[in-house]
Amino acid sequence: MTEPAGAGPPPGVKGEVTVLELSRQERSVARRSAETRAIVPSVELLAEVELPAGAAEGSEDPASLPAILATVGRTLRRFPRLNGAYRDGRYELYSRINIGVSLAGADAYVTATIFDADASSPAQIAAELADLTGRAEAGQLSSAELSGATFTVVASAAAGVSLLTPLIQAPQAAALAVGTARALPIVRAGSVVVGRGLTLALACDHRIVQAPQASAFLAQLKAMLEA
Repeated sequence: MTEPAGAGPPPGVKGEVTVLELSRQERSVARRSAETRAIVPSVELLAEVELPAGAAEGSEDPASLPAILATVGRTLRRFPRLNGAYRDGRYELYSRINIGVSLAGADAYVTATIFDADASSPAQIAAELADLTGRAEAGQLSSAELSGATFTVVASAAAGVSLLTPLIQAPQAAALAVGTARALPIVRAGSVVVGRGLTLALACDHRIVQAPQASAFLAQLKAMLEA
């Protein structure tokens, strides 16, 4: 007997079924993710960063999230289109550089905002991140902290993950994913030595940021992290 098209598997084939209802936060994440994939024509670029030898520890380590956020903030000053948005057929460029960071919330990941990241030191950002992380887990972030970002950074939470695919938070113009720092073979003075590096992945809304602009931003960010 032929089953009708679209019919599901016979009962019991997949075992017992547990149905989980989405929380309001999870529904919001699902809706925004689907909208972004459907409407944003994105272009993605990758860059390998060679970290300087003998790097500092803690927030001053150039591979630490606070240091990366501070460096991204300073780089965005030179590339205002990446700190903007495409909305209703117009470009919006923002005077403040507020970087959204993905954090684990009460029942879903949320994007919390580091305001004026370009004017903050890595140590200041580290303190803000600690405060935001605690309040995100408790579901105590304000609406401004959840919606005030002008650019988004997603950092790998798992050791050994060298590459992430960033998802643009529409209507923002761009998002950056940062892999974990890892040992790399590097050629110096004709010899192969063990160095340290990480991968950056940049996604841009091609309606406001074209490939040459995105490439220039990523090259500048790479140079500043390697300096």
